[in-house]
Amino acid sequence: MFLHECKNELLGVITKKMNSAFEVTIGHRIIQCRLSSGLKGNRSKPSAKQDSAGSFAGLTVGDEVRVLLTETNEGVITALLPRRSAFGRRAALSMPDKYPHEQVIAANVDQVLAIFSVAQPDPHWNLLDRYLVACEDAGLSATICMTKVDLLEHQNPQLAQEIMPILDDFRRIGYRVIFTSTRTGEGLDDVRRVLRGQVSLVIGKSGVGKSSLLNALQTGKPLKVGNVNPTTGKGRHTTTHLEMFPLEGGGAVIDTPGMREFGLWDIPVETLAEYFPEMRDFLGRCKYGLNCAHDEEPGCAVRKAVLEGMIHPRRYRSYLRLRGVG
Repeated sequence: MFLHECKNELLGVITKKMNSAFEVTIGHRIIQCRLSSGLKGNRSKPSAKQDSAGSFAGLTVGDEVRVLLTETNEGVITALLPRRSAFGRRAALSMPDKYPHEQVIAANVDQVLAIFSVAQPDPHWNLLDRYLVACEDAGLSATICMTKVDLLEHQNPQLAQEIMPILDDFRRIGYRVIFTSTRTGEGLDDVRRVLRGQVSLVIGKSGVGKSSLLNALQTGKPLKVGNVNPTTGKGRHTTTHLEMFPLEGGGAVIDTPGMREFGLWDIPVETLAEYFPEMRDFLGRCKYGLNCAHDEEPGCAVRKAVLEGMIHPRRYRSYLRLRGVG
């Protein structure tokens, strides 16, 4: 999966990103790299959807790049190769005067593994909806991985009754759902099968068990594992940077820092319904055709489908919230 030398240039894959420093894997070598001055000067308006050769959209893990070695055996990244895929979000603005832009989380991935725990912390379904919309926009398949399933036996009996109908609906509309427990080993083989031979992006909030899951999937250098804050119920950050790890069975995973915020980027509200698979069959069948916002318009086929049980009311409310209605 890693690139090699070609025409007197070194071609490699960024496998670790720490602020402005990068590790690039070239064959079996890991080279410490920095950006060339030319790339640093082209960072005004990053966009993952500019994928022509030499374009710059904020280099990230998974990017294929050209590297020149220095006399100290460090590298200078001189060019970004075209991306096959990119998964991003609206960047959190550190200052009020910063311009809105996309933060490219990972490039050239084949699929996304969205990690949520059944409890501790509780699943944030609207966050999952945003992940899935971003996957649909990027053309990436998504698998929902529920961790800490062993907690279902020790929590309020109503917990399973609350989450299972929601997860059954995700299955119904076409998403794979896997239940896992690093304590009992449940579901780990299913995750291995999904990841094998693919470059997979692993995303989720802090405390949901991403690092524990990756540690359980293979031997090697363990990732730091954190606990949930008992006061706030929120996870503590353990992964602090983006990094790609090769898998023993083939393929690789990209681990990410926990993300409590995930804003969608560059998705017009007029086309938002297209990224909800269960709504697609009803688009264009409303009284106002494709101009329908599926909110309070008469003759809306989507709202009718909600009332008839073909679209889950929670997903419909999530759609309205993303439109800025709910």
